[in-house]
Amino acid sequence: MAATMKTTVAVEDVNVTFEDQQKINKFARNTNRMTELKNEIEAKKKLLQNLQDASDDLMMFDDDTLLVPYQIGDVFINHTQEETQEMLEAAKEALELEVKGLEARVSAIQELLGDLKVQLYAKFGNNINLEADES
Repeated sequence: MAATMKTTVAVEDVNVTFEDQQKINKFARNTNRMTELKNEIEAKKKLLQNLQDASDDLMMFDDDTLLVPYQIGDVFINHTQEETQEMLEAAKEALELEVKGLEARVSAIQELLGDLKVQLYAKFGNNINLEADES
């Protein structure tokens, strides 16, 4: 005769104060902002790869006298290969700085989220889920 034990997990009723709700809202806002920043970083990295590919393709040209169209806003302007290469390098450097800045912001947000997680889990325990959905 096999006996089975059922264990019940008691869900404790925890009062949510205004400060707690502010922390939860701050956590949610920063989580969303971090997701937006990560998407922006990904887009900028793709653009950076496109600039690198354009730079590589430009190096393969044999004729140095050809004018290369370079897009500035909605207009294409013809430049020499050397000028175009310099413009591509400047654009890549600016984009790399932007990516580093965004990554620094993501790191700062991750640190803030870590602190908020500690505070919220300390008060609410298993009654709150602060983990991101992987779907």
